[in-house]
Amino acid sequence: MPIVEFTALLVLAAAMSFSPGPNTTLAATLAANHGLSRSLRFVCAVPFGWCLLLLLSASGVGALVLALPALRWAIKAVGIAYLLWLAARLSQAGQLAQARGDLLPVQFWQGVGLQFVNIKAWLLMFTIVAGWIAGHPDAWQRLAVVLPVMAAFALASNLLYACVGALLRSWLAHGKRLLWFNRLMALLLALTAAWMLSA
Repeated sequence: MPIVEFTALLVLAAAMSFSPGPNTTLAATLAANHGLSRSLRFVCAVPFGWCLLLLLSASGVGALVLALPALRWAIKAVGIAYLLWLAARLSQAGQLAQARGDLLPVQFWQGVGLQFVNIKAWLLMFTIVAGWIAGHPDAWQRLAVVLPVMAAFALASNLLYACVGALLRSWLAHGKRLLWFNRLMALLLALTAAWMLSA
């Protein structure tokens, strides 16, 4: 892959990975409510799920999703419903003790599954497959370059957001700060769901 294309890939990966979205919002929220160590399963699930999504897309599943509008809408609908469900549950958590229960039941495989209903992940994946992989004679070699780059950015961005959430944890434990933090994160998830509806 030429250096110009690789640089463009790095810029796209940085912009898309570190901008707020459902993954980074959940990573920060899980760490703020549960602590950094308990959020790491989700943090690791994001790059794993995204890489599976990219592999499937490069194998032709992405073209199938683009060709079938009903399937695309089904993916959107499930993603929107899941984000709104998480937002509703999150908006009720006002104490760390509450949050340690089942109000935020996002585990590793749920984090992996979230990538398949995350429209931001699909849009990034379509962009990468169309721009860097599909139609090139060395498509599989390019995929071997793109995959670890995107996995590294997904891991780094979600870990950074989780660290920020964990740093806020003791400050959030006082008064109603956690409740308002969780409501703000719930609002961000709901706004992401609204954006997904229009995308």
